[in-house]
Amino acid sequence: MCLCLLVFIFKMDHDTTTEPVAQEAEALFTNMDLLLFSLIIGIVIYWFMSRKKPEPIPEFKKIDTPAPTSRETSFIEKMKKTGKNIIVFYGSQTGTAEEFSNRLSKDAQRYGMKGMAADPEEYDMGELSRLSEINNSLAIFCMATYGEGDPTDNAQDFYDWLQENDDEDLTGLNYTVFSLGNKTYEHYNAMGKYVDKRLEELGAKRIFDLGLGDDDGNLEEDFVSWREQFWPAVCEHFGVEALGDESSIRQYELKEFTDINMNKVFTGEIGRLKSFEVQKPPFDSKNPFMAPVTVNRRLNKAGDRHLMHLELDITGSKIRYESGDHVAVFPTNDSALVNKLGQVLGVDLDLVISLNNLDEESNKKHPFPCPTTYRTALTHYLDISHPPRTNVLYELAQYASDPKDQENMRKMASSSPEGKALYQSWVLESCRNILAILEDMPSLKPPIDHLCELLPRLQARYYSIASSSKVHPNSIHICAVVVEYQTKTGRVNKGVATNWLKNKLVTDNGHKATVPMYIRKSQFRLPFKASNPVIMIGPGTGIAPFMGFIQERGWLKEQGKDVGETVLYYGCRHKMEDYLYQEELEEAEQKVRLSTVYVQHLLKNNKENLWKLIHLENAHIYVCGDARNMAKDVQTALHEIAEELGDMTRTQATDYIKKLMTKGRYSQDVWS
Repeated sequence: MCLCLLVFIFKMDHDTTTEPVAQEAEALFTNMDLLLFSLIIGIVIYWFMSRKKPEPIPEFKKIDTPAPTSRETSFIEKMKKTGKNIIVFYGSQTGTAEEFSNRLSKDAQRYGMKGMAADPEEYDMGELSRLSEINNSLAIFCMATYGEGDPTDNAQDFYDWLQENDDEDLTGLNYTVFSLGNKTYEHYNAMGKYVDKRLEELGAKRIFDLGLGDDDGNLEEDFVSWREQFWPAVCEHFGVEALGDESSIRQYELKEFTDINMNKVFTGEIGRLKSFEVQKPPFDSKNPFMAPVTVNRRLNKAGDRHLMHLELDITGSKIRYESGDHVAVFPTNDSALVNKLGQVLGVDLDLVISLNNLDEESNKKHPFPCPTTYRTALTHYLDISHPPRTNVLYELAQYASDPKDQENMRKMASSSPEGKALYQSWVLESCRNILAILEDMPSLKPPIDHLCELLPRLQARYYSIASSSKVHPNSIHICAVVVEYQTKTGRVNKGVATNWLKNKLVTDNGHKATVPMYIRKSQFRLPFKASNPVIMIGPGTGIAPFMGFIQERGWLKEQGKDVGETVLYYGCRHKMEDYLYQEELEEAEQKVRLSTVYVQHLLKNNKENLWKLIHLENAHIYVCGDARNMAKDVQTALHEIAEELGDMTRTQATDYIKKLMTKGRYSQDVWS
């Protein structure tokens, strides 16, 4: 053992030594006195043998991965340990459901109970059957619906568990569900409705009605109205009374640093990635890939709007995508907006701080990576551009020195008709973000640490990928319109992500600009058989995924495949100003059997060919763009075509289109 070790050490030294030194060492070794050498060897052997022997190391194949501890996966044990009896699970894609869950868990304290918000992805949901072990226990589910009736990423495993465990007995589980959705989508609040129904089927007891939040209307108002009825029902069910304590409940405490190693301070979500570190896959929301921008060009030739085309380089990342997938990007807030906030609040934005959770057992130790600076928090981590929700106004009201301002802020946070109307007009319709509120309410001077605790996290933005991986395996294309508009107060509001992307120039101070990104898979897919015709309807930037589809159909034809008819219904505001991808589309008309029809209103003008493709040739229909108007108008037009040419009643035509959706022949990638 000892001899092998010495040889290994020598070999290592020899391999890392320069040639002349190695020759000198060899000569010295040759002339060494044999007795002295033996003595040294004996001493070394004695030293090794006399040391305390370490525990034997098992063979590699026998090492088992330790089972996760109860602290990692057992919410029951955590609740028992911390004396909590209410747990609020959230299925969240954009952060809203998580925000609502945190608000409900804080509410519990006002009713003499203790709550915790929980990500179902982090816990063993099979423990729901054990929740009755805790007195007066309640599980609340804030479930958002993503895409076409899908669960959010973090609720996918929970959804699968509910589907697969028919023999699960949840008798004794008290629960309620608040669902987040959007009425413009076909499967409105599908996830929340499913969780509510499925828990009841498995024996759980619903103690309050399912809440339905509509993001197409006023999601905040829906939640506040539901919440104000929910808590009295909880009190009645458990026989408890509200404590009457309406004061602010802090979740985090502030710690300031005056002397700290700046290498340990977070400087941005991607700040932890130093220039010398190599990024490692897989890349996801917790580990985005820093993709260099290789192309950033304006698509439209004229007009006030700026429509842009970006190309992100994913060479060497092992990232794979398919036509129809989404790319998520992590933007940062406008520095001018951040600086104005600092001025209005009168604070040093570069002060190093940490916000530490008062609940030491919570998985969420900080609201964002800490320690950091206020500047970093407001730039990279917090949403400062959207109008704040009513809970933020309620919590901040205490810092208004003018009693009238206090009254109005608390009124806007209530569910009274007058309060709802005031919030709708003064905050939402006027598009007042937190800076505008502070500017228009001079008596409001909140401490910046409490403001940072209350503001929601800045979320990733999703864009339909405008390229095909068959043609561009190392590149992802984005098509977007830069958002900029004037509010009723005369301010100019700018879209966070689109303005940030617009400024991502190919060379920035001699370096390539980068975009932190990852891929989110979609069900928006070309038909398995290339011979099936496809009908694509995408006005404006809704054309994005269809550029990928068209590229892929062209590639398939080059491979000798039988490619069916490809029809694109395309529209924009002014053909001479913002006809996007004109050259590419004209070229595709020659390569692929592509028919471009300008403006989607012409669907009915081509009704005979459309009906032939859909009814006789198994065409697949794809719609991308505005959900509120365009997508509904398209469905109405198809209903009318089915009625007229299919000799159907309106009910039969509606059922016919729904069956196309069920079979995967009618797909939508829409937003409101």
